Amino acid sequence: MNRPAVLAGSAAALAALVFLAPPLGQSIAQPLSYHDFADKRACFGLPNCLDVVSNVGFVLAGASGLVFLAGAAGRRAFVDAREVRPYAVFFLAVILIGFASAWYHLAPDNARLAWDRAAMALAFMAWFAALFAERAGVKAGLMLLAPLCAAGLGAVFYWVWSEAQGAGDLRPWLLIQLLPMVLVPLLLWLYPPRYSHEHDMLAVVGLYLVALLLDLGDRAVFALTNGAVGGHALKHAAAALAAWRVARHLRRRRPA
Repeated sequence: MNRPAVLAGSAAALAALVFLAPPLGQSIAQPLSYHDFADKRACFGLPNCLDVVSNVGFVLAGASGLVFLAGAAGRRAFVDAREVRPYAVFFLAVILIGFASAWYHLAPDNARLAWDRAAMALAFMAWFAALFAERAGVKAGLMLLAPLCAAGLGAVFYWVWSEAQGAGDLRPWLLIQLLPMVLVPLLLWLYPPRYSHEHDMLAVVGLYLVALLLDLGDRAVFALTNGAVGGHALKHAAAALAAWRVARHLRRRRPA
């Protein structure tokens, strides 16, 4: 089996689905209603308080990962020391998500959302490059790191540019979110593991899918909890937990 061809073909098929699925060729603009979150309560002088402060989980998860990578235990967690690089980018991006998302939720609009999504794109792509390096080869993974991160940022800034042209198009951003969710399980299936506890990575994918569902159900969750918490704040918690699971995986795994 030509494993790189399977991955590339799957990525191409997913891109075709995103860009060519009915209605064919039609762009997807960012609904302005997205910024109208259910929980608008203020606290400690902060508007949209829970949606803002729930981002602390990202900062803690990212900082935890970076501290681990910098220590002796972190150096022992990798067969090849070069494998640290994409994980360092990932954890740094997770910290950036925390700050960018908090800033966005103080006054939600497209301009602030772009910075949040840029940090998310870096995290998605760095994580995929890290797993690719572990499975398909360190050199190949490191070669992919910069192009993948550039593609992620490009997708976000294409959306920003398209909105400025009056024809917003979210499709590249949607593809950037979907690719790791589809390709990571495939990568784990196609290549033999170099480390133990690889099922942790499926848990990360699952947690992010839960986060997406919570985001879509923001108002429904707010209603179900009698206004205690909105789905978006819980989305932050689930996504931060996914990042923490990556750090936990590095701490507990051993060479296979």
